[in-house]
Amino acid sequence: MKRDYYEVLGISRSASKDDIKKAYRKLAMKYHPDKNPGDSDAEEHFKEVNEAYEVLSNDDKRRRYDQFGHAGVGSSAASGGGAYGAGSGDFGDIFSAFSDMFGGGARSGGGSPFDFEEVFGGGFGGGQRRQRSSTGLRGGDLKIRLKLTLEEIAKGVEKTLKIKKQVPCEVCSGTGSKTGELETCSTCQGTGEVRQASKTMFGQFVNITACPTCGGEGRIVKDRCTSCHGEGIKQGDTTVKVNIPAGVEDGNYLTLRGQGNAGPRGGSNGDLIVVIEEASHKLFVRRGDDVIYNLPLGYPDMVLGSKVEVPTLEGRVKLTVPPGTQPNTMLRISGKGIGHLKSPGRGDHLVRVNVYIPKDLSHRDKELLKEMKKSGHLVPDEKTDHEKSFFEKARDIFG
Repeated sequence: MKRDYYEVLGISRSASKDDIKKAYRKLAMKYHPDKNPGDSDAEEHFKEVNEAYEVLSNDDKRRRYDQFGHAGVGSSAASGGGAYGAGSGDFGDIFSAFSDMFGGGARSGGGSPFDFEEVFGGGFGGGQRRQRSSTGLRGGDLKIRLKLTLEEIAKGVEKTLKIKKQVPCEVCSGTGSKTGELETCSTCQGTGEVRQASKTMFGQFVNITACPTCGGEGRIVKDRCTSCHGEGIKQGDTTVKVNIPAGVEDGNYLTLRGQGNAGPRGGSNGDLIVVIEEASHKLFVRRGDDVIYNLPLGYPDMVLGSKVEVPTLEGRVKLTVPPGTQPNTMLRISGKGIGHLKSPGRGDHLVRVNVYIPKDLSHRDKELLKEMKKSGHLVPDEKTDHEKSFFEKARDIFG
């Protein structure tokens, strides 16, 4: 998920252009690859900072970003697959934005030009102009949280989600145009970008920026739809079905491709990311794929043994408590736990047995307990297991 651009630059939403430029300059210098060789985290921060600056330094893009978020930005920065999209590896735009910031933008001749693309080749842009998709910009991703009970997690469940997201404008069928037609930008010939050579003390750089005419999209809306103001998207509601497999855990997520925000002017949809939240249970505690239940039993039941009914994720089942069961003994009911996420089968239902000590006893009960105490059955032997010496325990084990 993309972070908020204002958060990336560490500025408020009311920041001035000078504030944006200062913040960018500071962070670009901090995360520049030349200062952090081999640091992949710094590289990702550097791309993120440039992406945020490209949008917020442009008045039109900033307005659309403030209104629609990432999906409304008329540049490759928010498309998820453009100059600074995750995993794109297009360092040409990053370095050109950096050189534009610190090296000027004037074109001058003479000398031996130093061209970033000629030196670094395909790894930094490859000297080729990136082609824009003819179907518009990709919509932004959505992230929602889905709370599930242990019962739902145990077997898996299908959920119908009602979500708010950006949908295609019904008036213009998502094109942003009253007539439904978009024209190729004459400034960039549909590529969405313009190039400018600039000479610095290091040589000549080729600076690639989003086309100022079309905002980086490669197309122009001539007759804007009044309902969506030419964006082709509006806020709406929709329902989505999602199948949750058994065994998911808190923090797991599922990605539903194409179920996110609609892209401006006919662009492809973003993704919907469903993050799992596990609701606490009033009876059970989860341990991996096993479920633990605490069962309080009276002293006679633990001494004499008993048959009891215990709750499980699938209803109540009968359980035999053996005579002489000790406190904190764990009894196992196989296959009544949570389904394994990546393999067949299920975990177990574990019952931890603890002795119940009543606070209020009748006079008769107290007399009976006193009689049992006199008989010596309520007190441990003179030497219990935990009182035995090491040599006595070894003798018991090895005979």
